[in-house]
Amino acid sequence: MIEVIFLAIALSMDAFAVSIGLGSRANNQRIALAMSCAIYFGLFQGLMPLIGYFGGKSVLGMVDAYASLIAFILLLLVGGKMIFESFSGAENAEVNKVTHRLMLVLAVATSIDAMAAGFVLNLFEVNVMVACSIIGVTTFIFSYAGVIIGTKSSEWLGSRSELFGGVVLILIGLKILFN
Repeated sequence: MIEVIFLAIALSMDAFAVSIGLGSRANNQRIALAMSCAIYFGLFQGLMPLIGYFGGKSVLGMVDAYASLIAFILLLLVGGKMIFESFSGAENAEVNKVTHRLMLVLAVATSIDAMAAGFVLNLFEVNVMVACSIIGVTTFIFSYAGVIIGTKSSEWLGSRSELFGGVVLILIGLKILFN
């Protein structure tokens, strides 16, 4: 069981970092954003290992070869957009708005590695539903905390918070691509 807890913490780190970036650009609705991040990231991080566990190597083998590239491209696009917006000088509510579409893209991008981790669950003597629940709850907690930490960091980042968030997303994408 301790292996599952360590796996859950490791898998939640990408979502945690993205949540910090999103929190740094949050305006006055940080609790709603924290809940949104926690639900999206926790749900996807909990479901993706289940898909990997039951998906089988034949189907996942085709996707697995491109999984890190797909995650990198998604995070590069979202991060690049955030960086562009940080230099555009357009400070309006639309720039700071986090949409369900954006959350869906980020949740998928940060949880692709969790799908591959589903294969590892076959090696542990643990109920797969319990393991996926632990992964989901851990990511929920880390994502919620990440937004709160991010909102606090925006006080010292100031107008550079959007730039910071975009850079963090691209760095996560690079980490995924080269691991």
